[in-house]
Amino acid sequence: MGVDFYNVLKVEKNATDDDLKKAYRKLAMKWHPDKNPSNKKEAEANFKQISEAYAILSDPQRRMLYDQLGEQGLKDKPPPGNDSSSGFNRTAEDIFTEFFGSSPLNFGSSGPGRSKRFSSDGGGSVPFGGFGGDFNFRTQSERTYMPKKPSAVETKLLCSLEELYSGSTRKMKISRTVMDPNAYGREIKETEVLSIEVKPGWKKGTKITFPDKGNQQLNQLPADLVFVIDEKPHESFKRDGNDLIVTHRITLAEAIGGTLINIKTLDKRIVRVQVKDIVSPGYELIVSNEGMPITKEPGHRGHLKIIFEVKFPKKLTSSQRAALKRVLGG
Repeated sequence: MGVDFYNVLKVEKNATDDDLKKAYRKLAMKWHPDKNPSNKKEAEANFKQISEAYAILSDPQRRMLYDQLGEQGLKDKPPPGNDSSSGFNRTAEDIFTEFFGSSPLNFGSSGPGRSKRFSSDGGGSVPFGGFGGDFNFRTQSERTYMPKKPSAVETKLLCSLEELYSGSTRKMKISRTVMDPNAYGREIKETEVLSIEVKPGWKKGTKITFPDKGNQQLNQLPADLVFVIDEKPHESFKRDGNDLIVTHRITLAEAIGGTLINIKTLDKRIVRVQVKDIVSPGYELIVSNEGMPITKEPGHRGHLKIIFEVKFPKKLTSSQRAALKRVLGG
């Protein structure tokens, strides 16, 4: 009984080109011999079969023959990679390079840049084992290189203090350059909307990484895209770690005689604070658990620090001055 190429790629018989590409990407990375050093023989066999299956099913003419006649219908066709009359001239190396930029494996002839380990005894090209040859894999010392991963691309994500206090969902539309999987060496533009869940309490400098969402260059993997949290200045509050600082103005009479003040929080609540002490220069009143949320300690917050500015009267009558002197003992 012949090989079921659809089953090899784990796709249905009505699979589209996109379905085949997705299946190949996933399975080729899973069974690449470099990723299976402890199970190399099985990995090599599976990797070979995956490449055979994709080479057949991704070519419309061969797929039609295979669907109608099975493997028997392919016996009279040249093996993939040697059919110049039909324009099908991809080796397994070409397929892997087409998807991932560069391959540590060399398949095909033993010409310049190729490994003789992949040639038949007669020196001919043997890209696929099921059609006249077999895969051979280079040793570690013979391998060239895997596609490089470039440095991550960082961009600021400016958030209001309210967003960092309560949390929010941000939608970011990105545009990036990637390599066309259908045409080696050609760049195409992609756009995508990314969703970022801003967690309550996140601080300036917090990084959110989206793997492989940056630009891609030839023979390289796509870069990671990193959003770095930055804070917008707030008109009333300043942040100090997990604490919030707010300045509140009171009169001289309130500073001496006490007062009840209302503070509107970042989530629009009103916090009522009784001031009982005499407010002197530099006086700071701390309200516990009314600061920023502490990300690593759910349910806990920092402090709210209230700094007072005392508003002195511009004028006093003679009787008012005398009364103050009597009260203050001056």
